[in-house]
Amino acid sequence: MKPRRLPLDRPWLAVPLVVAVMIAVAFLVVNFKVVTMKAGLICGTTSVVERNVIPIQLHAVLHYATTRDIPQQSTAEIRVSFDVLFSLYPCNFLVFGLGHDSLMWASFNPNGFTMFLEEDPNWIKTVLTKAPNIRVYPVGYKTHLYDAKNLLAHYKAEPNCLPPKLHLQGNTKCRLVLSDLPNEVYDKEWDVIMIDGPKGYLPDLPGRMAAIYTVAVMARMRTRPGVTHVILHDVNRKVERVYAQRFLCRKYLVKAVGRLWHFVIPPASKDQNLTPDTFFC
Repeated sequence: MKPRRLPLDRPWLAVPLVVAVMIAVAFLVVNFKVVTMKAGLICGTTSVVERNVIPIQLHAVLHYATTRDIPQQSTAEIRVSFDVLFSLYPCNFLVFGLGHDSLMWASFNPNGFTMFLEEDPNWIKTVLTKAPNIRVYPVGYKTHLYDAKNLLAHYKAEPNCLPPKLHLQGNTKCRLVLSDLPNEVYDKEWDVIMIDGPKGYLPDLPGRMAAIYTVAVMARMRTRPGVTHVILHDVNRKVERVYAQRFLCRKYLVKAVGRLWHFVIPPASKDQNLTPDTFFC
């Protein structure tokens, strides 16, 4: 019998099916770690508690195996974040932006803490109808893409944008700081942060300037052991590239795949002879 091939008239199936397989692999590996099975009684010996350890993975496999919703990232780009999360789970995972791939990202961090930040309340309602188990908060942005260049000049001139006055929560003087995020964002230290939002393809949209800057501050102010993995999408756009090079830094870039850059950023406390001008890079 010849192997079955993906129908050429249904190319939309390719990415969701690959995603479903990746989620299934993560689910099986994690379950292998937490569930001890007796020979011949695989189903009968799994307790109710064990069966409910990571239900979001099963929901995600079903969703992506049967949906026409295609994740915003390519399979190669998804694999970068998958590998990072798979090496760190359970971890603290913060995602800027909500989309068809949100259920997938949450399922890649079993037993971890995953949070999404989204600027469009109507889009939040739409996504939650298909993925009601994810944790998402609405966020307001005060920036506009057309102001990206002026914001860089403001950052250099405003003392509250640089140490020693630099801080996040309640910092309304630095226009690049996201100062009124949910308390949980400031209370936690994030092991992985993905920036795939807010929207930044038209001049009147918020752009990702404040998100990139704020994430860079979070990473540099980390006090827990370890580093912060920052994953930035849409680096084919000028603002994303310029702000990433200024605040996330070329020297911390470890991988570039398609429209995605992966940075590994150490805390500033690890750097010697640090000055305000070298706080980020």
